[in-house]
Amino acid sequence: MTDAPALTPALLRDWPLPARDGSKDDRGGVLVVGGARRTPGAAALTGITALRIGAGRLTLAVAASVQVAQAVATPEAGVLALPEDPGGSPTGAPGPHLADEIDRADVVVVGPGLDEPDGTAALVRTVLDAVADRDTAVLLDAFALGVLPGLGVTPPAGRTVLTPNLAEAARLLGTDDADPADAAARVADRWGVVVTCAGLVAHPDGRRWSSATGYAGLGTSGSGDVLAGAVAGLLAGGCAPEQAACWGTAVHGAAGDRLAARVGPLGYLARELADEVPAVLVELQP
Repeated sequence: MTDAPALTPALLRDWPLPARDGSKDDRGGVLVVGGARRTPGAAALTGITALRIGAGRLTLAVAASVQVAQAVATPEAGVLALPEDPGGSPTGAPGPHLADEIDRADVVVVGPGLDEPDGTAALVRTVLDAVADRDTAVLLDAFALGVLPGLGVTPPAGRTVLTPNLAEAARLLGTDDADPADAAARVADRWGVVVTCAGLVAHPDGRRWSSATGYAGLGTSGSGDVLAGAVAGLLAGGCAPEQAACWGTAVHGAAGDRLAARVGPLGYLARELADEVPAVLVELQP
């Protein structure tokens, strides 16, 4: 294992983000597949943060019963309906237009707000099959990580990021718990993709980075969805997975620092983290 340098502003300024000019399509398209009836906000938080960090186009694919409400609540996004069971959980059937949106997207996120294992597994398979012969980036989060070990597939190397919490990291490793000091590294080694977990970023080639930011207030409902959106938005803009994970993790933590100073170390909301992202980018970019 190599040393894990801190993701300081100086390090990030020496690793500048790709320029983002032109139309919304030039700036990158993000598709978020998630949002069961009980938790549509998770997909919205991910998508809005992707836009906040610079992505140009957003599509949300959510349970059919919340499609219209989600479209009204998130006017910046196109919103697709996923077939759902009586409880409002996506069944895994792709529904109309999902294949077309996967083809259009520069990055596909699967997981935020999903809540049923069989349907989630089917959606993950659909996405991984659809991008197998493409250069589309993939980000797996939340429930998608819970079902991944049972699928018998490995996400595409070189264009995938996993964003587990510690419980999800333990499941990915097949253990009862995961040590925050090495969870990211162990998951990256096991799955062969870039991982950000508990403030640490790991590449399967042995490179490691550690967050230089973040207060306990980041441990709030929806915070992980914001992190996933930050990383996804950077992937859509042309960042390599390790750069997207490092910058996304740093921006997420710095947004928490700004809110901790202004609001307090606890009590700020995930939606407020997303709102801080543009200002954090201004501060961090050369």
